[in-house]
Amino acid sequence: MRLLVTGAAGSIGTVLTDGLTDRGHEVVGLDRVPAPDGYVGPWHLIDCADPDAVAAVFAEERVDAVVHLAGYPGEGSLAESLRSHTVTTAALLDAMVEHGVTRLVYAGSNHAVGRTPRTDLLTTAERPRPDTFYGVGKVAAEAVMSLYADRYGIDAVSCRIGSFLPEPETVRNLSTWLSHDDCVRMVEASLTATSPGFAVLYGISANTRAWWDLEPGRALGYEPQDDAENWADRIAARDEDASEAAHVGGAFATETFYRPAFDRS
Repeated sequence: MRLLVTGAAGSIGTVLTDGLTDRGHEVVGLDRVPAPDGYVGPWHLIDCADPDAVAAVFAEERVDAVVHLAGYPGEGSLAESLRSHTVTTAALLDAMVEHGVTRLVYAGSNHAVGRTPRTDLLTTAERPRPDTFYGVGKVAAEAVMSLYADRYGIDAVSCRIGSFLPEPETVRNLSTWLSHDDCVRMVEASLTATSPGFAVLYGISANTRAWWDLEPGRALGYEPQDDAENWADRIAARDEDASEAAHVGGAFATETFYRPAFDRS
């Protein structure tokens, strides 16, 4: 497949660019910053919240699918979060429709359901409960994806990523970790699943202490191989562990992230 990867210079983007290339895919990179050292493929230096710039990339490049990773990974204002996550997704979907590209894999987030109290295994059937404006932006992006799946027949998969790290670092990570290798497996499965329509999966590894149901991902062919439990004896307890386990979004669900939607100062 020839893939347009947005946010290709980011932490997930660099791992996926290498991993998907190793699996025989061709990557066209897109980011607001220059290509990382060693990258040799096509690269577009644009902001994918700009629909005209996105349209120009699609006019220049033939691609089979889009892996959309671009977006600010922390909390911003409501307007910033919607622009970063929702407007970018809509700009890409418009260009996809125009150019007949029918597969989108999106870097969703566990923070789309982060305010859900931590009790039983969380399924994708639970309603969205964002913990921040960041989470709101991710939920809204999923809503736009669902709309385009229904209107235009786009196959759109949102991977609600947990804790993407080389290895788990906290007690919460023992439940929410997504390894680098499993991330590549997850995205490739989402790219190659037969007619998923609009689908949501939880992006975690096969963690013994998993908080989120892996079956929706397995239904699309995602078979994670790694388990955070292998690092459990190296992780020290912290005072924050209890509060981070109260809701599935961890610290993002705490008052530290409370803010008004609009700054009127």
